[in-house]
Amino acid sequence: MSIELGLSGQRVVVTGASQGIGFAAARALLEEGARVVINSSQPERLARAVQALSAFGPVHGIVADLRHRADMERLIGGSAEHLGGLDVLVYVTGGPAPGRAMELDYADWQRAAELLAVSPAYLSRLAAERMVTNPRGGRIVLLGSLTMREPIPTLALSNVMRISLLGLVRTLARELGPQQVRVNGVLPGYIDTERVREIFDDTARRESTSPVEARARLEREIPLGRLGDPAELARVIAFLASDASSYVTGAVLPVDGGILRSVG
Repeated sequence: MSIELGLSGQRVVVTGASQGIGFAAARALLEEGARVVINSSQPERLARAVQALSAFGPVHGIVADLRHRADMERLIGGSAEHLGGLDVLVYVTGGPAPGRAMELDYADWQRAAELLAVSPAYLSRLAAERMVTNPRGGRIVLLGSLTMREPIPTLALSNVMRISLLGLVRTLARELGPQQVRVNGVLPGYIDTERVREIFDDTARRESTSPVEARARLEREIPLGRLGDPAELARVIAFLASDASSYVTGAVLPVDGGILRSVG
């Protein structure tokens, strides 16, 4: 039996989509027939991504820095105007730089709070305000990190700031459910992206080893024995953005090859 995702013609915004997970998510949604607006704070990267993704469907780019209120408002307003409304928001953002808590200064914490706590909450509100007017509601998919369940020693900013996403998912799911807006989260594990390679470089520097050895040691800890491919994560995002998950809201789904050890 085939699964009909029901994404054809859906109006979608994917943030942080010039590369990595966001790019893969945008491609998966385009391949399912969605109309997609992608976002990045870097104009040149965004232009290259739009060109590459246009082979898979109708895609439009909007430059915006998700740390700034005016940019978030312009992104959602411009996307809704371009698409004629909004059905799906996929929130993806790059992680903050690696570092232990005692290595970080005030500005580091402030930037991380803006990007990982304030930004997803306010952007979700802006998107939901558009979705509640839709006859079929909408879907919000918020990308976090496995650090939301198990802290990683050298990722203090992510450990502390991303955990707010758990509360945001549950809060919005209850508030928006009566308007048929579903809100779910995804906890990526070690996905083969530039961000994860940056973590391997940091580990190698700290432990006087090589990035190759840091990766090999990590892969030995993953039950499936390898890093994830961005396309594998993108398929889960497409599922949560689609009618195939029509009775799923308030969930936070790990996509991590089994590396999480926690039960809750």
